[in-house]
Amino acid sequence: MTQHLAAPLSGTSDDAPGHRTGWWQDAVIYQVYPRSFADGNGDGMGDLDGVRRRLPYLRELGVDAVWLSPFYASPQADAGYDVADYRAIDPMFGTLLDADALIHDAHALGLRVIVDLVPNHSSDAHDWFRRALREGPGSALRERYHFRPGKGAHGELPPNDWESVFGGAAWTRTTDPDGTPGDWYLHLFAPEQPDFNWDHPAVADEFRSILRFWLDMGVDGFRVDVAHGLVKAPGLPDLGGAGRLRLLGTADGGTPFFDQDGVHAIYRQWRTILDEYPGERIAVAEAWTPTVERTAHYVRPDELHQAFNFQYLATSWESEALREVIEVSLAAMRPVGAPATWVLSNHDVTRHATRFAGPPGVGTQTREPGDRVLGLRRARAATLLMLALPGSAYVYQGEELGLPDVTDLPDEARQDPSYFRADGQDGFRDGCRVPIPWAREGSSYGFGAGGSWLPQPDHWGELSVEAQTGDPASTLELYRAALSVRKEHPGLGGGSAVEWRDAPEGVLIFARTGFVCTVNTTGTAVRIPAPGELLLASGPVDAGNTAPGAEFELPADTTVWWSV
Repeated sequence: MTQHLAAPLSGTSDDAPGHRTGWWQDAVIYQVYPRSFADGNGDGMGDLDGVRRRLPYLRELGVDAVWLSPFYASPQADAGYDVADYRAIDPMFGTLLDADALIHDAHALGLRVIVDLVPNHSSDAHDWFRRALREGPGSALRERYHFRPGKGAHGELPPNDWESVFGGAAWTRTTDPDGTPGDWYLHLFAPEQPDFNWDHPAVADEFRSILRFWLDMGVDGFRVDVAHGLVKAPGLPDLGGAGRLRLLGTADGGTPFFDQDGVHAIYRQWRTILDEYPGERIAVAEAWTPTVERTAHYVRPDELHQAFNFQYLATSWESEALREVIEVSLAAMRPVGAPATWVLSNHDVTRHATRFAGPPGVGTQTREPGDRVLGLRRARAATLLMLALPGSAYVYQGEELGLPDVTDLPDEARQDPSYFRADGQDGFRDGCRVPIPWAREGSSYGFGAGGSWLPQPDHWGELSVEAQTGDPASTLELYRAALSVRKEHPGLGGGSAVEWRDAPEGVLIFARTGFVCTVNTTGTAVRIPAPGELLLASGPVDAGNTAPGAEFELPADTTVWWSV
């Protein structure tokens, strides 16, 4: 049933005049995790009404678009990434009328709206899956998922050796309507998230319809969850001892469940739909691939518009590693005419203010709080570096407040499904999902009129929007200033290249049109020639009387922007 589509387009943006000139090329996009952003009705859970009320804050911050994590009808087995109905809002978040009002208000403020789309799997409460179980073996609906008989004398073993990203087997056995053990179904994540079979035309038809539903509602784009996972290798072959399921696949796309070449036919179909709508609607791939070069396949001119740069997110606070990933990222995107993207935090990884608080090499997850002062200093410097690079940047809610991960949540408060499954994804994602503070005081520091669904630390008030607003030394005001300069300065945002300059060990210096960025990733101050007039610094600097070309002391773990 696999459909054969035309080969993807190739070439650069120069090959297609007028193509790839959209707003997303240099946009700063703010991720809202709805349950933790703002609570409009006081029940302790964030909702769409809460987001809507805080849109002016995002406009004042200076972002271009808002990406909303899932708000669809869902049993919430994985924080809404288990969708039961893609055309309905979960009552905990509001109604379709609330979504319509949010989109309208955002547009009135000049903000674009991107919504999460979850096409790799549904909830086990989805009508298709429920009917497939109820109707039993032979049901046509089972072909829309991956149902397989088990191995062993009585089918008691899983169909293959794949393991879930969340830990344990990637298969769960069903019970037939007569009460006897039945077939198994595939779930690369939680058992409540059965994987769709994208070889079935009904699945492709349904998601084309879902795209149109939300585009007709007025959304400006989609963030495509697990964009690399939709297509599985024919026959679902064993890994042969590799067993453990990896998010990144292999360099040649050889992993049978991730980054299969067949996904690109799907996205070429989706691009046709997006291009039918006015206003430059876009799609962004959450594609965990082993190399930036393979990520570039998802953003060829007739596929998606952007893809998250997870290689950059996973890079340590070290000058050589940062320069390498920047160079590779820009080089990989240039031939396909797509913007590079830059991101430091999201709802699945340890916040970078905590990740950078310890020695290099901790990866994207850590359970240790580290040196909070050091972590924040590096996080601020990393932010100015990111915002100085060509392309589009993503900001995760609360990072503009310098929020650390909450590493000491009590076990009974945790809700991350991978926390409860042995040997799975680290299982400590709740720490970056704690509701953000808006006020110095109150039962939830201004999050809502009541409590919060995850407990907030006692020091949360000192990091609140209220506490930081108007304080020129605060992280919030640094973000506001940086985004303002980025909009106004002609050398920031767009483009596809940087000009590297000679720099001492541990220091990065690069130029763009009328602009220079200097970054000290070391723990000691470094003296360098001042490249121009100081625009903005991530921390205290003494350059008030420094003439261009004169020696200047660049403090430890600090980024400085210069106008030249």
